[in-house]
Amino acid sequence: MQPPRSLKPMASMNEQTTPPTMTFADFDLDPALIEAISTLGFETPTPIQAAAIPPLLAGRDVIGRARTGSGKTAAFGLPLLQRIKGSAQGTRALVLAPTRELALQVSDALRGFATDLGDNVQTVYGGAAYGPQIRALSHGVPVVVGTPGRLIDHLDKGTLKLDALEIVVIDEADEMLRMGFIEDVERLLAATPPGRQVALFSATMPPEYQQLARKYLNDPVQLQVETSALTTSHIEQRWVRVPEAHKLDALVRVLQAEPRGAALVFARTRVSCAEVAEALVKRGIAAEPLHGDLTQPARERVLARLRDQSLDVVVATDVASRGIDVEHITHVINLDLPTDTESYVHRIGRTGRAGREGAAISFVDPSEQRRRYQINRRLKAEMQEMQVPSEADIAARQRADLLAALEATTAEARFEEVEVYLARLREAWIGDDAGLAAALLALLSAERRLIIKATPNPAPPSWAQPPARPTRPSASSAPRAPRWDTLGASADEVEVFIPIGSKRGVRPGDIVGALTHGAGLPGSAIGRVHITEWGTFVSMPEAVAVQLLEHAPDLFLKGHKAPMSLATERAERNGPPPRRKPGTRPTGNAGAPHARRKGAPPQGRRGSAPRPRP
Repeated sequence: MQPPRSLKPMASMNEQTTPPTMTFADFDLDPALIEAISTLGFETPTPIQAAAIPPLLAGRDVIGRARTGSGKTAAFGLPLLQRIKGSAQGTRALVLAPTRELALQVSDALRGFATDLGDNVQTVYGGAAYGPQIRALSHGVPVVVGTPGRLIDHLDKGTLKLDALEIVVIDEADEMLRMGFIEDVERLLAATPPGRQVALFSATMPPEYQQLARKYLNDPVQLQVETSALTTSHIEQRWVRVPEAHKLDALVRVLQAEPRGAALVFARTRVSCAEVAEALVKRGIAAEPLHGDLTQPARERVLARLRDQSLDVVVATDVASRGIDVEHITHVINLDLPTDTESYVHRIGRTGRAGREGAAISFVDPSEQRRRYQINRRLKAEMQEMQVPSEADIAARQRADLLAALEATTAEARFEEVEVYLARLREAWIGDDAGLAAALLALLSAERRLIIKATPNPAPPSWAQPPARPTRPSASSAPRAPRWDTLGASADEVEVFIPIGSKRGVRPGDIVGALTHGAGLPGSAIGRVHITEWGTFVSMPEAVAVQLLEHAPDLFLKGHKAPMSLATERAERNGPPPRRKPGTRPTGNAGAPHARRKGAPPQGRRGSAPRPRP
């Protein structure tokens, strides 16, 4: 172990000072590595790569500070592979990562840079079987990438030998400190032989790591490639004013209205992570949770689906998200603002990777405004306020996506079987071609939950508006549109009957989606959904039901227009009520003799207890 050293002032290299004509060929790298880099599509080094590769190739210890997604893996990976090339047997390089996801990502990157390594990179992390790890370590695998906890386990068991180690890399050092791994990191460094090279990479440099660097690094070269370690100028940052109770509704609207690729949604706890993902699935959005309670195979399955673009949204906790590096993540959405600026930077760093564009949207409850101000002040970058998307915004995005999908399908020009089937439909269709096209579009819109109303509501929901100053009511004031959030305060609940049931394939998610998207009802106003073969009963506050039947009496569901009405005992016993005549509307009178409040004794059977519901 080297004696304590004093740290020199950190050198700085902005992106503008990197030579514009520099290529990887300018470094003294092995030709095989340069060829592999070229095959992967890398042309010019990023600022951290240009700054870190030369001193690492020269054998110097390095402290590198750069934001997440700036290319740190190649910055230390290429010199690491160069150093161990042609070395004797035994573990020559050790890379520490805070999470299993990041460890797996680093291992994959190293194998991509040096295809001849093959199985000579071993990933070691908790939650996986010891057997394969022990067998690989016993053969003296040259490169070991792992999490501190499992590496300590192997060190104690004697299965990890560090006496021949030549280089140690500590990746995402500040995250290791936040997760409580500082003692494990120090113990692993203490077990390495004198003279080994150390590279420490971190977005920030807290005092604990400055002390560790003085103790274990030998005259390190300090690099900072940006004027601030917390630079996020490459990411578009916005915030939305959303009360806590309506964050899920706002999330659905943002995901539907934003032009985007994959999205990473951050939830505060594991429980809320799972609940939000389940709620999104019910609303027709392909989502999966990613948190610490998942088994490793389940976590890897989620990440694999995200990478192959079969998954649209991942709802994750802070720890589980570490190591996610997916090119097509265009949006990071914070359901809650993190407690510190560093966590905020790590979160939004999951998008805008390696110079790509990205967007970060944070939902801010009134109680979180102070935290937003603190993040703005620390980053010296103002988040731009945005409105919760309106129904018109969502409809515009859906129509644009549909048109793009139609154009892409037309470009493929393979319609032979479709044209044959279309000709059969036209023969069997009673009406004209325009009616057939309208019917097909109606079915498509129901399947994809498209808003096809001629004039969707252009205003965002009432709960998304900033509170207005109270004004004295005027006698000539026009009646206001219903405010579902205030109507939902009623304690009395009734059931609304929809004459479509399981025989037509209706599921609870279809009902909720049609009510929220088609009728504009917030999810918080929807209670129990009970589906029978012939109809569906939805409980909701009485005042909400009255307004719903007055303003949106018909529900478009599974390609059918379903006239809604208040549930009745006769409907429950004998089937749905007779269809009302065209042009008539339900009265919406909750006090009518046939109406039944949820939990109230059935009409016409005085003194009898309520019939139990299945």
